[in-house]
Amino acid sequence: MRNIMVVDDDKEIANLISIYLQNEGFHVICAYHGEEALQLLNEHPVDLIVLDVMMPKLNGLEVCRQVRENESTIPILMLSAKTEDMDKILGLMTGADDYMIKPFNPLELTVRVKTLLRRSFQYNE
Repeated sequence: MRNIMVVDDDKEIANLISIYLQNEGFHVICAYHGEEALQLLNEHPVDLIVLDVMMPKLNGLEVCRQVRENESTIPILMLSAKTEDMDKILGLMTGADDYMIKPFNPLELTVRVKTLLRRSFQYNE
């Protein structure tokens, strides 16, 4: 069973994503701001992070930077209401592996998670 961390300050969105991922057999850990996400990452191994960009305390871009500074190759799927091309480019340049815009289709998110995991474990094993 793969462990997925969902990080979003909107608890309804985090819970919705969690339900869809759990229905696909994933174990889900939720964090509701960036500092909590980094703390949980130190306590729990995760195979992928679904990461909101705009959050209090520590935004998703900074969380992504810190994860990558630790030389982590954990796949990161950024999720954001920021829709401009430069926002997407910045997210990907910061270290995200994929970027989805809110509002999003939870089924598409689930498929993207599976795709990122397949690629990650295919190349890292």
